[in-house]
Amino acid sequence: MPHFIAEYSSNLDESVDFQELFTQVNHFLGNTGVFPLGGIRSRAIRLDQYRVADGQHDYAFVHMTLKVGSGRDLETRQKAATELFGLIEQFFQPLKEQRLLAISFEMTELDPVLNFKSNNIHQFLKNQS
Repeated sequence: MPHFIAEYSSNLDESVDFQELFTQVNHFLGNTGVFPLGGIRSRAIRLDQYRVADGQHDYAFVHMTLKVGSGRDLETRQKAATELFGLIEQFFQPLKEQRLLAISFEMTELDPVLNFKSNNIHQFLKNQS
C-alpha cells in the first residue's frame, strides 16, 4: 500500500498526462518515509458515463483516492494527504486555467483485518540495493 486511483471524465483524455501525474505521486509517496516504495500503485479509470452539475457545459472532473493500510496515526496520514493534495492541485492548475474542472481527493484507511496482500516486489527492490 498505498494505492492511488484517479477516476476521470472521458473529456480529459487529451488534456491530462496521467503517467506524469503518477510519476510525481509515486515519487512523493516513496519519499515520505511513511509508505514502502514496493507497495505503491497508481492507476487511472476513465469514466464514459457521467454528468456534472447541470450538464449544460463541458465540465470535467478528476476524483482521486489514496487507499492506505492501517496503522498510521491521524497526524501522519493528514500530513501526507495535505501535502499530496497540494501536489495534485499544482499539477492540475494549468488545466483549471483553461477549462471548468472539479478536482477532489480523499485518503481512506483500509481495515486492518479484512485487507489481504501478496507481493514479491518488496523483496525484489530490497535485493536491488
